[in-house]
Amino acid sequence: MQICEEIETRLRAEFSPELLAVEDDSESHRGHGGWREGGQTHFNVQIRAAVFRDMTRLQRHRAVHAALGPELVGRIHALALDIQG
Repeated sequence: MQICEEIETRLRAEFSPELLAVEDDSESHRGHGGWREGGQTHFNVQIRAAVFRDMTRLQRHRAVHAALGPELVGRIHALALDIQG
């Protein structure tokens, strides 16, 4: 399974979002730190879920990182998050 699919699967299971878009943006970082052949290093995530409504920005980011888990987060070089409730 590709990392992009793992991210989507875990976030859907944890948050039941109304909107979820996961984009592998690795190619636009070719030659930069953390980039590797084959991509799967840099991601943009847009997520909208009711559970985030009463959370601060920091709490939202922590919740997403917890849902992904340390093993998956450890394989990602960059994760841009756009989270709204």
